[in-house]
Amino acid sequence: MELASKSVTGKIGGNVTLKKIVIMVLMALAGYPALAQKPTPQAPAQVAQQVRDYRIANEDRIIRELTEFLAIPNVASDTPNIQKNAAHLVEMLEARGIETHLLPITGRGPVVFGKLTSPEAKRTVIFYAHYDGQPVDPAAWTDGRPFEPALRDAAIEAGGKRIPFPENSAQHGAIYNDDWRIYARSSSDDKSPIVALLAALDALREKKIPLSVNLKVILEGEEEAGSTNLQHTLELHKNLLGGDLLITGDGPVHQSGRPLVFFGNRGDIGLDITVYGAVRALHSGHYGNWAPNPAMELSRLLASMKDADGRVLIDGYYDDVTPLGELEKKALAQMPQNDADLERELGIAKPEGGGKKLVELLTQPSLNIRGLRSAYVGEQAQNVVPDRAEASLDARLVMGEDPQKKFEQIAAFIRKQGYLVIDREPTMEERRSHALIAKVINEGGYRASRTHMDLPVSKALVEVVQGAAGGNTVIAPGLGGSVPMYIFEDLGLPWIGVPIVNYDNHQHSSDENLRLGNLWRGMEIYGVILADLNW
Repeated sequence: MELASKSVTGKIGGNVTLKKIVIMVLMALAGYPALAQKPTPQAPAQVAQQVRDYRIANEDRIIRELTEFLAIPNVASDTPNIQKNAAHLVEMLEARGIETHLLPITGRGPVVFGKLTSPEAKRTVIFYAHYDGQPVDPAAWTDGRPFEPALRDAAIEAGGKRIPFPENSAQHGAIYNDDWRIYARSSSDDKSPIVALLAALDALREKKIPLSVNLKVILEGEEEAGSTNLQHTLELHKNLLGGDLLITGDGPVHQSGRPLVFFGNRGDIGLDITVYGAVRALHSGHYGNWAPNPAMELSRLLASMKDADGRVLIDGYYDDVTPLGELEKKALAQMPQNDADLERELGIAKPEGGGKKLVELLTQPSLNIRGLRSAYVGEQAQNVVPDRAEASLDARLVMGEDPQKKFEQIAAFIRKQGYLVIDREPTMEERRSHALIAKVINEGGYRASRTHMDLPVSKALVEVVQGAAGGNTVIAPGLGGSVPMYIFEDLGLPWIGVPIVNYDNHQHSSDENLRLGNLWRGMEIYGVILADLNW
């Protein structure tokens, strides 16, 4: 018989390990027992308990699979390594009997697509996550090695110490404490939700619990680089994407630590602003008080964009916002009010927002300075007037806002402050003619997206997740972060977010981490969705 890997289209390098070949062959011979029998639905709490029992007996195997995955560097621009991630994912999916295809993207990692059919299922659920991660600065990581998973007995901020991964002791049951954390890039964003989903499938198979839905997976390799090729790639393969619901595992649980289901996300644009002084850095003693200082000019420009409460002062910035509906307002009002806890945890004396709560502010557009650079600081500081200063900004968009229009609003504001706005390096003639010059680069982005909370599928998903989590789930009309869900909206798919990772995971920064209790609970939630979702 032929191994399942022969069915992969465009498969990239890497050999399937002997162990995984054995697993694949055994599964091919045995079939998928959970799919071979007529569904006999169990209550969500019962399914969650059986997934928990499986996990307790298999923690070592689950963590080993996760750490092997995390050890592969996954910055989207690192094409050789990102393709190694895709090849590794193919092995992981095919080891579960999932029909797998690679949807190629020139110069990038492919979209990994998988399909698992349940004979009794009448609905199809698509699971989306991304396998690429944010760029890393190893010097900023406590352990200095972002792609060498490290285990700690608590969060670093809580004094967590690095400990060795336990030796295999499956015969003795659970060996990992819920509060232990794995530190590595993408440990939370997004490799652990992928592993949680696959481990949940393993649990259902072993416990002979049938799937209530057909399952498809879409795993992207350039989400952290803006998903610039995802829409085109999916449109080329529309024939694969038939489904009734898309679930994204991207993002953290609620800041209260409770499970979260969310129905929308903000859009996002990025832009880069560079302002200029003299053509070269100048001695601050000889030229200070005379040569224009671009760092000072940029500081004034950025400060003029927001008031003391954090409200954006750019003309028209809030004009296009679509108001929340009554159902969304009700959900917002029922969300936990934990701002005071967050202020204590994060050392914030006075938040922005003019007294508005965090959950309310996340439904509004934002403007954020995500980085500043001009000359040197610290031990490398030099007594100069810098020749240029640069800022990187991101703006989060809500329903009703257009990414291009948002960029144009910001560019128009910069012009209004007296700047010549260009999209390239200034010429010498422009430098001599204009006291204020700003190179403003539009890095692109995408709009916000939202699924109606009163759809039958929306109600059904909330019900099964509440059942899996003991009725403790937070229901949110939207997430503050950005995920390219508008693509699936345009394809006619309703989508809902079911994240599982801890909210304090250092997502997008150094010392990214995963609290293991969140991984375990995520397995249970995903297992219940696969076993009990029906509408």
